[in-house]
Amino acid sequence: MERTMLRRRALAAGTAAFAVGALALAGLTGIASADPSGSAVPAAADRLSPGLIEAMRRDLGLDAAEAKTRIANEYRAAAVSAGLEKSLGADFAGARVSGDTAVLIVATTDRADAARITAAGARAEVVDHSLDRLDAAKAALDRVALKEAPQDVPSWYVDVRTNRLVVNAARTASAEAFLTAAGVSRDLVQVNRSAERPRTYADLRGGDAYYMNGSGRCSIGFSVKRGTQNGFVTAGHCGTPGVTTTGVNQQAQGSFQGSTFPGRDYAWVATNANWTPRALVNGYGNGDVTVTGSTQSVVGASVCRSGSTTGWHCGTIQQHGTSVTYPEGTISGVTRTTVCAEPGDSGGSFISGSQAQGVTSGGSGNCSQGGTTYYQPVDPALQAYGLTLVTSGTPTDPPTDPPTDPGGTWAAGTTYATGAVVTYGGASYRCLQGHQAQAGWQPPNVPALWQRT
Repeated sequence: MERTMLRRRALAAGTAAFAVGALALAGLTGIASADPSGSAVPAAADRLSPGLIEAMRRDLGLDAAEAKTRIANEYRAAAVSAGLEKSLGADFAGARVSGDTAVLIVATTDRADAARITAAGARAEVVDHSLDRLDAAKAALDRVALKEAPQDVPSWYVDVRTNRLVVNAARTASAEAFLTAAGVSRDLVQVNRSAERPRTYADLRGGDAYYMNGSGRCSIGFSVKRGTQNGFVTAGHCGTPGVTTTGVNQQAQGSFQGSTFPGRDYAWVATNANWTPRALVNGYGNGDVTVTGSTQSVVGASVCRSGSTTGWHCGTIQQHGTSVTYPEGTISGVTRTTVCAEPGDSGGSFISGSQAQGVTSGGSGNCSQGGTTYYQPVDPALQAYGLTLVTSGTPTDPPTDPPTDPGGTWAAGTTYATGAVVTYGGASYRCLQGHQAQAGWQPPNVPALWQRT
């Protein structure tokens, strides 16, 4: 135990210096960020939001020091792995982090690359298949799925841990038929039996972070700008171009300008002058989280989600570039995570440290029993619509208020009995379960507690 603690302290103290040294050894200085803006990987992992730290403690079992160490190492891992991917070229077979301190592991198909990987500060792993080869096999499955979504095959992805293309299927015969149709070699594939039934997380019961045409409900992803126009990114399945939105305060907000679903799952909403874009993610009573960039984290990294139904939850990244089949069709290029979510969380923010990762797409399970959730990476959405992510500032506490007071009789701290009726944002709600109201539990936010009447 003492040795472990000393190692953690050493890692925490040496993270910044080690990152620079590792980049220099690998000849990678100057390519420290995957962010299209070219900004450097953030070094201030010690300035994380209290809400994010608390969620990592609850969901990942990390104390504050361990969480900061992990985030700092994940920032470094993202930079080093991006550089090694370019340096190793066709030999590169993927990267991931492992353990509470996020040790970087980089795979290659050429044993001669091991010394270069080690010199960059990562652990080398020699495998059979390059990432390019596995990605090409997955792309063949995607082409088949885009023509007709496969039956009983909920998801497929390249798993850098096993160095295989994984196909999850309810029946082995369904997976075999899918692979045959795509002409994919069985040597590259691992078929897993799965009862997963992914769905999108839009909640048509109404009432939360924003409403679509006064009925459907989803969550805001990240603040963006397009020239002088303000807005936000969200999930594509939440609305189509022209659909109008109202905010959490029931006031006019904006309209969908672009939306893609299925195939991908992203959209953007332009807002009116009453809504100010901020580089913040709602911390649900624990202080907002500041967004400073959009550097993609590697497989195994911690990631947290903010959603209007379930608030803050954390987990880890399992696979990038996943394809998943919903009842509405197949989407590709999403990231698979261990984070839970529930209806109404769709479109909400996924963030690692202060780096925007993506918007909630869908998944299976719930936040009572756990589950799998997929997010659409944010950078492709920004690029598709010519958007700029709003970044800057430092974490704030307490959370920022919405543009105007929604009004009503509901109040945090009040004990409500089953059947009690309150008003909030111009609407009436009936209590479904007796409880003491808390900040963030406004009636539109928690359909398990309140029903709109």
